[in-house]
Amino acid sequence: MVKLPVPARPAPPMKLLLVEDDPTMQTTLQRTLGRRQIDVRVCGDGAQALAQWRALDPDVVALDLSLPNLDGLQVLAQARAAGLRAPVLLLTARGTVGDRVMGLNAGADDYLPKPFDLDELEARLRALRRRRQDAPADDGVPTPMEVGALRFEPDSGAVYRGAEVLELTPRELALLQALMAKPGHALSKERLFELVFPGEAEVQYEAIEVVVYRLRKKLAGTGTALVTLRGLGYLLKAAPDAG
Repeated sequence: MVKLPVPARPAPPMKLLLVEDDPTMQTTLQRTLGRRQIDVRVCGDGAQALAQWRALDPDVVALDLSLPNLDGLQVLAQARAAGLRAPVLLLTARGTVGDRVMGLNAGADDYLPKPFDLDELEARLRALRRRRQDAPADDGVPTPMEVGALRFEPDSGAVYRGAEVLELTPRELALLQALMAKPGHALSKERLFELVFPGEAEVQYEAIEVVVYRLRKKLAGTGTALVTLRGLGYLLKAAPDAG
């Protein structure tokens, strides 16, 4: 008996969570992307976005930066801290490079400035979904990084002092993560600048010193010291008193 090939099942429609407060934009994208086999669920309030994100478990999230009650960067930071891993495409009318970089540092995967072309939007959404599907499975458990009383959890992207989450800006977090990855080893100002201000040609080189100063103040009393080594850069080490 000849066995006929079993036809492949069609891929399920992409589940997209659109966090956007403009009713016209909501209607347009729901209608247009719906015709392209994308299941669009809409949320117009930043404070409600996390609950809908958890309930839907979307393939991709399209997130506007300007939202009522809780802006897009705050939504993104809280989502990543809560372990929500869906790829995020930022939709932003803000023209500055700094806003886009802050979004990427906070955990976004891509951004698209408004106004945008609908074909490009669809292409970017599908690329993010493919990237997630093609990512190799992680069979191991990510190992937290610890220095002094600080602990960085890779799953959530948050830094803890005991059970308390350390309140950090995206740039402070990027700097601290880089230093925690190599405790006791100096990283040059040049390397840290690249990690904290990627692609920001208009930012002065000395800006990294401002981030270091602010982070050092937040580390006071954590048993972790941010040390300046002249001519070498900065390092992080455990210390009895980080003040």
